[in-house]
Amino acid sequence: MVKPSEFTPETGKLIAEMMAEAFDPNEVNVVTGGPDVGQAFSALPFDHMIFTGATGIARHIMAAAAKNLVPVTLELGGKSPTVISRSANLPQTMERIMSGKCINAGQVCIAPDYLMVPEESLDEVVSLAQSIVGEMYPTLLDNPQYTSVINKRHHDRLSGYIADAEHRGLQVIPINPADESFDTSSTHKMPPTLVINPDDEASCMQEEMFGPVLPIKTYRSFDDTIDYINSHPRPLAAYYFGTDAAEENAFIKRTTSGGVCVNDVMFHMLQKDLPFGGVGPSGMGAYHGIEGFKTFSHAKSVYKQTLSFNVSKLGGFLPPYGAATEKAIKQQVKR
Repeated sequence: MVKPSEFTPETGKLIAEMMAEAFDPNEVNVVTGGPDVGQAFSALPFDHMIFTGATGIARHIMAAAAKNLVPVTLELGGKSPTVISRSANLPQTMERIMSGKCINAGQVCIAPDYLMVPEESLDEVVSLAQSIVGEMYPTLLDNPQYTSVINKRHHDRLSGYIADAEHRGLQVIPINPADESFDTSSTHKMPPTLVINPDDEASCMQEEMFGPVLPIKTYRSFDDTIDYINSHPRPLAAYYFGTDAAEENAFIKRTTSGGVCVNDVMFHMLQKDLPFGGVGPSGMGAYHGIEGFKTFSHAKSVYKQTLSFNVSKLGGFLPPYGAATEKAIKQQVKR
């Protein structure tokens, strides 16, 4: 059974139509509707339930599932960090980061959420971000290849992050190649926007971004990036750009995240033989490939006993207990 998001009703309708054409309703059934339908759906006594979405909603899903002791897999999100090493090729790095950040206007659970760059490279990183976005999207408002924010509520949320940053006196850099007016637009489009060196109290550093706003923090020592990541909730993804083997090894082994991608963003999710999932507030459980088969099936053990002799008696399990029992105990006890 599938319950698509109520935020995308046309997509949900299309999924329902496609599934109805390919499957009998007893095999695959798509249920559409709003929060009330989702609440009823999550209360059903499934063998297993998977939820993809926000951490706050996941808590309600998990609570509903607990009433029926339904096991859950949660694919959530979090603030996925992207660390740029001093050894990185900056033009190549920024092309890959901005390409990933602008896909679906950043509305992807594993989109890079914030950058950590060497302090001396900040100006070049900003300049590259501006030029690369301009090459990918010469215009934004009427460009069908650049996505709108899903609805007004989320547009207002993201706009609030930017307003908070401006109120704090932070440098905010909209990337608007054609200098278009978004204020008078009837769409929910928003230009890719950089926020420079926000502190942890800034709104843009509090919640998963899920939009085209990209905070950039600077660092002096590479170890500072690891300490910063480890002092915050576990992210769904973590990204490292560079060619320093010692740094790469430290980044992978000394941080905890659902997954890691080196010298690109999001591609680890596309490798279907790698498990995909979160850890802590970014989710629980993993799927894709054999991991998905294990997650969504139940391994039922079956044992057949011989009829030729009494195994219990031979093993010393059958009263009255005696020498065979003592022998079995001694075999199991480690001195």
